[in-house]
Amino acid sequence: GDGQNLFTKDVTVIEGEVATISCQVNKSDDSVIQLLNPNRQTIYFRDFRPLKDSRFQLLNFSSSELKVSLTNVSISDEGRYFCQLYTDPPQESYTTITVLVPPRNLMIDIQKDTAVEGEEIEVNCTAMASKPATTIRWFKGNKELKGKSEVEEWSDMYTVTSQLMLKVHKEDDGVPVICQVEHPAVPGNLQTQRYLEVQYKPQVHIQMTYPLQGLTREGDALELTCEAIGKPQPVMVTWVRVDDEMPQHAVLSGPNLFINNLNKTDNGTYRCEASNTVGKAHSDYMLYVYGTLLIYYLFHFFSIFPFFACRSSCLLPSSNPLFPSVDTAATTEPAVHGLTQLPNSAEELDSEDLSDSRAGEEGAIRAVDHAVIGGVVAVVVFAMLCLLIILGRYFARHKGTYFTHEAKGADDAADADTAIINAEGGQNNSEEKKEYFI
Repeated sequence: GDGQNLFTKDVTVIEGEVATISCQVNKSDDSVIQLLNPNRQTIYFRDFRPLKDSRFQLLNFSSSELKVSLTNVSISDEGRYFCQLYTDPPQESYTTITVLVPPRNLMIDIQKDTAVEGEEIEVNCTAMASKPATTIRWFKGNKELKGKSEVEEWSDMYTVTSQLMLKVHKEDDGVPVICQVEHPAVPGNLQTQRYLEVQYKPQVHIQMTYPLQGLTREGDALELTCEAIGKPQPVMVTWVRVDDEMPQHAVLSGPNLFINNLNKTDNGTYRCEASNTVGKAHSDYMLYVYGTLLIYYLFHFFSIFPFFACRSSCLLPSSNPLFPSVDTAATTEPAVHGLTQLPNSAEELDSEDLSDSRAGEEGAIRAVDHAVIGGVVAVVVFAMLCLLIILGRYFARHKGTYFTHEAKGADDAADADTAIINAEGGQNNSEEKKEYFI
């Protein structure tokens, strides 16, 4: 038996599948090869099977190899299998069969079917009877979360339970919570999921539907629409005027507010309120009614003149107590997500309002363009009127009779005094027609 070598390889198989055991010999001399089970019972002696277990089948027998298959492997088949070669002295080698058992059941359980925004809920996922123990990972949508796992062992089998504490927000409504299992007996990833149902208080947004240019002037009409969404859907949407009564000519129709023939007395803050079973929310709209007189355009032009003089490097005036500034916050664009755009100064907005005030910049720029055109036309007309007044006063002050040459008969006079004396009329009219040349 010198120089002979007996060897085999370990086998890993998933429960219910087929395991293949191979006993191989290098430099064989036709010695007998035998395969034994973990209890040292002979499975095959050469090509004969003494063990009465039909799951074992002979795949190949020769002087250099004994290959046997074991079908429908179970956890009880796990252990060491021995290959023996009857030489002098005998040789022995063993192979270990490892049986993998995937989780038999994967369950996910949420503490509450319906949660309220801001509430913390408990979610549990259990993977039962696996070998080895499974690894559980949590996901909310595409974002991975961290849970806390516990492992229980029973009869060489493992049950894993993972707990996830989750604080829900309104954005989580309809988002799946996924329990994903990683196990060597599971191709790919095994997972189960539950969709979150989150209730949240209304979100209120005011939309101006008229006037389209976003600038409200005296005599115009104003129409505002209140949009409110929530879960459950808000059942009540109301309009109020903050710190004042609603104008008598205002018309309320569900979520719509209509004010015809605007005037300065309509200035103020109008609030849309919405509520559901979770809570209440509101959004404010500040109305500022602009005048339509010529002087408005003149002062409006002078208030925006620095904008043309220094472009974006200068700050526009915002403290004029008589006329509104052209700050982009001076428009009456509707508030976004409950924020108010003030008409006189951007400094009046708090830090939360400033984050959303940009939504009305485009409408504010269009409103400023109209004001600029009106202001320029007013200035041109005003300048022409001033010029006409000045010219009229000038010509009125210089009205009279002027002499531009001497009287007849004075052409040959030596000097001006002689010409006056010799002129028609003689000395009588000399003082009236005396002319001095400078």
